[in-house]
Amino acid sequence: MIIQFFVGAKLININPSVPEDKELLHTAEKLFGILMTVGEAFAYVLSGMYGRVGDIGLFNASLLIIQLIMAGIIVLLLDEMLQKGYGLGSGISLFIATNICENIMWKALSPITIKSDSGTQFEGALISLFHLLATKSNKWDALYQAFYRHEAPNVTNLLGTIAVVLVVIYFQGFKAEMKLQSRRVRGVFYPYSVKLFYVSTFPIILQAAFISNIYFFSQVLHRRFKGNWIVEILGKWKDVDFGSRSVPIGGLAYYMSPPNDFSHFIGDPFHGMFYLIFITAS
Repeated sequence: MIIQFFVGAKLININPSVPEDKELLHTAEKLFGILMTVGEAFAYVLSGMYGRVGDIGLFNASLLIIQLIMAGIIVLLLDEMLQKGYGLGSGISLFIATNICENIMWKALSPITIKSDSGTQFEGALISLFHLLATKSNKWDALYQAFYRHEAPNVTNLLGTIAVVLVVIYFQGFKAEMKLQSRRVRGVFYPYSVKLFYVSTFPIILQAAFISNIYFFSQVLHRRFKGNWIVEILGKWKDVDFGSRSVPIGGLAYYMSPPNDFSHFIGDPFHGMFYLIFITAS
């Protein structure tokens, strides 16, 4: 993607009609992808995203780096196979769709247990719903916790995600039929369809990469310089038991993260409006 941006900005001059230039461009994309994979693998592990290297040990840190590098290389190979016609669609679109589907299924059906103020619960929203209904005597309280819990994915988030997907699919089929008149032959019209709902993967990739880098650098700086007000402007983080991860609680990273649920949106409307405007504009 970065190489293609350089080509579009005329920073790299190639002639697509020349096979040697085209092959050289593909080779540069693969080499740059491998270098980025190796660099990000070392950066993530050494920065403490998976724990301090002294705590997890040098051997485990090396295994994490090798795992991240191999995963990146496998993705590059799969993308190359799709570009050569082995599969349906483009690699970028399929990888984005796969990642989103994996997150939805995991947050709905995850069997991992977490500790919360209400006791031990399942991470998956649907599994937690049935577990709360089966173990709690007060069914209304069980439903309320399953739909509106804050510590983990809830049923309201799942239903909202399904509703958004259905709405997008519905509007994706909207088209405006236009007729184009031929200049050469009078009275001849050609049909032309224009989609009213245009969606491209390129802005989604740029937005995801931008947010991911903000999160990454913000967490690294917060761990190294915790309490510094300049660092907290970029992001302030808090460790939670859910998923053994950190969540933003202040700064730019907090406002770029989605609200947990509708009650959070009502309680902090500035956060909700900032996130809505940021996602829509980007």
